[in-house]
Amino acid sequence: MRRFAQKKRRIRCSPSHQALVPSRLIGYTPRMASFSDVRQRISRLSRIAPLVRRAAERAIRNTKPHRLTSLVDRWNALSLATQFLLAGGLFSLSAMVVVGISVTNHIETVVTQNSASATALYVDSVIAPLLPDMRKSEVLDESVAHALDETLGQGALGTRLESFKLWRRDGTILYSTDKRLIGKRFEPSDNLRAAFAGQMVSEFDKLDDPDSEAERASGLHLLEIYNPVLQPWSGEVVAVSEFYEVATDFERNLHQALIRTWLDVAAVTAAFFLGLSAIVFRGSRMISSQSRSLKQRIAELSDLLAQNRLLRLRVQRASQRATALNERYLRRIGADLHDGPAQLVALAALGIDSPVIADPATPQSKRAQELLAIKAHLDDAMREIRSISKGLVLPHIEHAELGEILQLAVQAHEERTGVKVRLSMTGGHAPLSPAAKICIFRFVQEALNNGFRHAGGEGQSVEKHFDGERVCIEVADAGAGFDPQIVRPERLGLVGLRERVESLGGQFTVTSSQSGTVVRMALNIVEMGQT
Repeated sequence: MRRFAQKKRRIRCSPSHQALVPSRLIGYTPRMASFSDVRQRISRLSRIAPLVRRAAERAIRNTKPHRLTSLVDRWNALSLATQFLLAGGLFSLSAMVVVGISVTNHIETVVTQNSASATALYVDSVIAPLLPDMRKSEVLDESVAHALDETLGQGALGTRLESFKLWRRDGTILYSTDKRLIGKRFEPSDNLRAAFAGQMVSEFDKLDDPDSEAERASGLHLLEIYNPVLQPWSGEVVAVSEFYEVATDFERNLHQALIRTWLDVAAVTAAFFLGLSAIVFRGSRMISSQSRSLKQRIAELSDLLAQNRLLRLRVQRASQRATALNERYLRRIGADLHDGPAQLVALAALGIDSPVIADPATPQSKRAQELLAIKAHLDDAMREIRSISKGLVLPHIEHAELGEILQLAVQAHEERTGVKVRLSMTGGHAPLSPAAKICIFRFVQEALNNGFRHAGGEGQSVEKHFDGERVCIEVADAGAGFDPQIVRPERLGLVGLRERVESLGGQFTVTSSQSGTVVRMALNIVEMGQT
């Protein structure tokens, strides 16, 4: 052992195998571990093993619920058709195995019993006449044994029967083709007791009795038959004949029958499962289609509900702002009437009550001059009333095109203020709703009025753009500008314009700088037509 430990051994290989061996292993000299090294390693492993075991147990405890949850989630994620395919396939396979085993066992039992009955009837018809009165004789004489040997050794029985035994009730073999067994006594088996009870018993390829050593050694497929021997006039069982039939053809036919039975059971199960699968897959596709359609409808309804909610809020806010704006407009109209026509009418009334008119001694020329002044005040009041009324009443724009509406608004502003406004129109025309026409006319009218009021009407212009879906109107001036973020409440024009445009789903923007102000509105006539 010491010489073996000291001897150097090298790993060598042929040139053809060196490419398959790592270079670090070629020429490697293994060293044998000493007993102390082995003991140290074993002690280390013994200390580490409990820690590793506890860590593994914790990992298993933590992993099992997670794996179970993961499997359940994966199963629920499968479609109904896939779940049926897996569960139904497993159930059908199990049912096929159970039914196949039951049917094949029944077929094997029935076929074995029928074949054994036919063989037993034939053997009994040949052997029974040779046997003596078994109630009076406990053994067979030589003449009977010789007759049985000749009968069983020749003809059909000699080729079909591998062995033959004649049993007494106590388990003694009275006769056997194997002469070594004659006179021996064995513990009666269950099959032998059943045969003495009057039943014919048969088994195929079950050679497990103590007296069946020769049959087991033959290596043949044998049909074992226990047939009761009856007393002719009394029907009493006096002995039992046990014989083993060579069943090579029987085994082949039985094997073919079992295979055909399994194939039939598998075919019926497969046809049944495929029919159910077709129905389930069709229903699954229908359910999936309806589920997708239902989800799409739910999503659409959710979107519509959200839009309706937003529209309802916008309508509520618009209604509140419209109420406030109407009150402001009424106050503005009342202020305009109070500061304009009412003041002029008041001046005319003061002139009428003046001493110049009331005193009869006033010269006629002075009285005429005072009356002319009163008339001028009343004419101015009427002119301002007509101007206010004209601003409140829309022209006939129901049947007018967009270009005509813009021309009417620009023309009315030029006549009222005397300021020249540049009008530019690009793009085609599209039919507009009455609400859109009113919105555009009031937008141009109010934007020009604001430009004239705050910028003196300097460089006023109106531009129209149309791209097939959106109508964009821009009203600009060259005034000093203002900060659009700071709009005082008394400035009803911009607030009213924004509310009017946004109530139709349009966009309203104001851009102002030191070089001028641009008020812009845009309406999507396609969306307005759909709504």
